[in-house]
Amino acid sequence: MDMNEIKEIFFQECEEQLAELESGLLKMNDGDRDPETVNAVFRAVHSIKGGAGAFGLDDLVAFAHVFETTLDCVRSNKLEPTQDVLKVMLKSADVLADLTNAARDGGSVDESRSRGLVKELEALANGELPKQSAATEAPAAKPVTVAAAPAPKPTDDSGFQPIPFSFDDFSGEEEAGSDLPTYEITFKPRSDLYSKGNDATLLLRDLSRLGEMSCYCNMDALPGLDEVDPEAAYFYWNLTLKTDRGEDAVRTVFEFAEWDCDLDVIATETNAVASASEELPMIPVPFDLSILDDGAAEAPAEQPKSDAAAAVAAAETASNVTQMTAAAARVEKKESAAAAAASAAAAAQNNAAAGQTIRVDLDRVDRLINLVGELVINQAMLSQSVIENDTTGTSSINMGLEELQQLTREIQDSVMAIRAQPVKPVFQRMSRIVREIADMTGKTIRLITEGENTEVDKTVIDKLAEPLTHMIRNAVDHGIETPEKRAAAGKNVEGTVRLTAKHRSGRILIELADDGAGINREKVKQKAIANDLIPSDANLTDEEIDNLIFLPGFSTADKISDISGRGVGMDVVKRSIQALGGRINITSRPGQGSVFTMSLPLTLAVLDGMVVTVAGQTLVVPLTAIVETLQPEAAAIHSFGASHRLISIRNSFCPLVDVGRILNFRATQANPVEGVALLVESEGGGQRALMVDAIQGQRQVVIKSLEANYTHVPGIAAATILGDGRVALILDVDAVVGASRGQALRQEVSLAAVG
Repeated sequence: MDMNEIKEIFFQECEEQLAELESGLLKMNDGDRDPETVNAVFRAVHSIKGGAGAFGLDDLVAFAHVFETTLDCVRSNKLEPTQDVLKVMLKSADVLADLTNAARDGGSVDESRSRGLVKELEALANGELPKQSAATEAPAAKPVTVAAAPAPKPTDDSGFQPIPFSFDDFSGEEEAGSDLPTYEITFKPRSDLYSKGNDATLLLRDLSRLGEMSCYCNMDALPGLDEVDPEAAYFYWNLTLKTDRGEDAVRTVFEFAEWDCDLDVIATETNAVASASEELPMIPVPFDLSILDDGAAEAPAEQPKSDAAAAVAAAETASNVTQMTAAAARVEKKESAAAAAASAAAAAQNNAAAGQTIRVDLDRVDRLINLVGELVINQAMLSQSVIENDTTGTSSINMGLEELQQLTREIQDSVMAIRAQPVKPVFQRMSRIVREIADMTGKTIRLITEGENTEVDKTVIDKLAEPLTHMIRNAVDHGIETPEKRAAAGKNVEGTVRLTAKHRSGRILIELADDGAGINREKVKQKAIANDLIPSDANLTDEEIDNLIFLPGFSTADKISDISGRGVGMDVVKRSIQALGGRINITSRPGQGSVFTMSLPLTLAVLDGMVVTVAGQTLVVPLTAIVETLQPEAAAIHSFGASHRLISIRNSFCPLVDVGRILNFRATQANPVEGVALLVESEGGGQRALMVDAIQGQRQVVIKSLEANYTHVPGIAAATILGDGRVALILDVDAVVGASRGQALRQEVSLAAVG
């Protein structure tokens, strides 16, 4: 694996860390004060900083370091995460994402914005709260003190001896019993460890959290002050650790630094500290390690020149504290799992039980999906050939084909599950858009997301971002009122936008709801007339007026701004949703808000369908839309008006729709008694009975884009290849139901050549 591949993996991990960062900050913004949430946020920034340091991404490292320092103040309860504080941190998370994208794809970041946030973060870390919340002062950071010890007795040419450090004050662990397993650890950093952003002192702090630890710093290799290289590594540490976490937990602390140091871990039943101290006497130097917990970046500026050892120790600390540690994030994450174990063996079992994942290039998965699709088609062709040539139905070939069909289905389901992903990344991206547009419009808006773990095909997720972005911008800019108008209307000055995802009948429903003013239908109609989108005497229903906002070039904005006014947003939404084989509906109540509902297929690869015949053409009706099938009787058919018919089903009436007539397969309506009725349920259209001539059977089909290979055909969602090699069209149930309600298909197309 070359460096470019490693770097790409780093940026993929950054996406996960940024998502975790934003998720945690939003939880904190909603009042979550769970220490693990705060730690997760800190670890996310910490991991990004550590990896960025390894690749020399200085701008990203510098910003992440300041951000991390402020988060550490929150983690140590020195800074209260108020709404104003979290507002700064959410903006900082946005800038961190911008810096990451710039490092990966090139480009630049608004330096004035990043510099301004750096100043705000530094002010927060220094106890200066935002002006809005200045009434509540945060406690000042603890002072950092380094006290000099009596002059040490020289033991070599340099005149210095190793200095012990006490970690008792900040380890946060109760003193362990003397019967705990003991480990002798030798930790010798190399200069590369510091150049990549790691910090030896913080590694020792994380190690001390595993149990009772004694630490001795060896400075045998330290030259005179006039020869000191500030980027070199002269010190190494002899450590004795008593812990029940096991050797794996010890080595995990040095996970990010293992290639840049010499590390020896030896399990022993005796305390080697005494013998080590006998061989090399140590002179204690009082050292306040609160500098590490406070996230401070500097040591005291003045040191006694006569005490060279203390000065060098302070210089080493000051240099290292300004570095970042890439190990602490992983260490703390694994500590939470290890803490639940009563022993090292139990911890190992917990780790073994955790799910394992691998990263696979999406192109490889897509190729596998395509191959499985071809397998499904060939299996159907083989079955068709056997059926045509074997009428006994009991041959071993038929039995083998049934097993092949079952295996093919299991393979297809397993492969599709590989590409299924939660919509959480897309939803989290929307929170940033809400914050930015709200700031630009001077509104206070809260985004609530539900069903973030709802899974859908990766290809659908990739195409969701654009329509959702336009819809969010529209809801914030046009839907939610200003705080003044909301207060005058008796509403909470904080507007709410709710984004929800859920499964229903083999599809995914995504709802975007706001509690704004709703659609001003009179204004929408007048704007459409002024833009020559509809005639001035058009008599439209409320639903038809609402759908005018999807017309190209339509906008209710009084002037063009950076947010809206050009009339391209909602048009893009509708076209994007239709391209995914979906539908979008609007429900709006004046003064109370609007709800946009998108219905999308779970996958764009395969579906289960009912193969039917209509006027000599073969169609596939998605099985998820079919409620039941029935054979109409003459007594159940009732005429309604000049051309409409109803069918009686269990003491209720349902409109009967001739699919062949809707799609212009035939000029006159067929006799329903001679056909079969499919009771279907569409989004927003209720139930309809679709009349077809005959049912051929139920089978799984591979979806092929008709638009990409031919052109858009009204009433048709896609196409597929049947077992006999013929092309069959997949019916767009929603479009057919809409046409039956008076929404005529806009394009007259003969489908004979396609079917």
